[in-house]
Amino acid sequence: MQKIITVVGARPQFIKAAAVSRVIRDSYQDQIQEKLVHTGQHYDPNMSKVFFEDLDIPEPVFNLEISGGQHGEMTGRMLEGIEKILLAERPDWVLIYGDTNSTLAGALAAAKLHIPVAHVEAGLRSFNMRMPEEVNRILSDRVSTKLFCPTQTAVDNLKAEGVTQGVHNVGDVMYDVALFYKHVAMERSQIKEQLNLVDGGYALATCHRAENTDDLARLTEILKGLSAISKHMPVVLPLHPRTRKIVDQHGLQAYLDQLLVVEPLAFLDMVALEQSAAVILTDSGGVQKEAFFYGVPCITMRDETEWVETVDMGWNILVGASAEKIIDAATCRKLASNSLRPYGDGTASERILNELVKTI
Repeated sequence: MQKIITVVGARPQFIKAAAVSRVIRDSYQDQIQEKLVHTGQHYDPNMSKVFFEDLDIPEPVFNLEISGGQHGEMTGRMLEGIEKILLAERPDWVLIYGDTNSTLAGALAAAKLHIPVAHVEAGLRSFNMRMPEEVNRILSDRVSTKLFCPTQTAVDNLKAEGVTQGVHNVGDVMYDVALFYKHVAMERSQIKEQLNLVDGGYALATCHRAENTDDLARLTEILKGLSAISKHMPVVLPLHPRTRKIVDQHGLQAYLDQLLVVEPLAFLDMVALEQSAAVILTDSGGVQKEAFFYGVPCITMRDETEWVETVDMGWNILVGASAEKIIDAATCRKLASNSLRPYGDGTASERILNELVKTI
């Protein structure tokens, strides 16, 4: 029996871990023992506990309850806590996801103890070093033994940096999740009825990245754009705690008054809203892909994206933080073709575990 310690701490990681954990339970329970470490990076119950329930993820064996503080402080506290767990557990692998502070802390703690690291979603690059996520993903890739890439673009990014050993294009675990929960969400979620929404008759928006929330000019432009769109259709905005804090601090509530603002949503509710939206506006990497998976036009309120395939295929348009561009893109949205499958065939989780079992 081999032991894997999985480190998660934020909403996207919960979702990705759900896919891999399910395959472990279904197909590898006699070969792999997985123990989950929750760093506590997302402290809101709607952004952590509810995801474990909706996605049927085993309860974390360890919860560090670390949230808040500057990036260095948070990462340092996580590093200390994860290191103690690894010293006690001595796993065969540490499995990390994505590009958060939890990702980097897990990678560094394992690497310093000479425990092999497997990075799911390796090789993504925005080429914007001002993004904390970019720093996290580059450093995590550098110390990983297995780099599980979601796309050929990610493989090519690593090759350009001189990283070719242990690199595998397995597809995107988020596509696994999308396929599995697509119908489950429509059957179980009542969110559209609760919000009195009509299929194809509303926009869905999210805004949480520091590059937008911590820049008052950018956040104001984004909210101004969303407010203008709301004159033509309801705009549903699940409001991230970080965004709420900035709005309150700087008196931007008038923009929110024009929107259908809700608390952060349970995973199945979010999937149900994504599938039936007329358009999705977001600065989230995961939501960009989910829009593509569900065939919904996406407007990305960033200057760049790691998911360049969605832009190249015409499903996604980058508008930065310009209210004018946001409004124009929402007005001119159109469907493209999504016949290609740049994110694999929905079996990324199996491919990841097959590779780990071969090497442990």
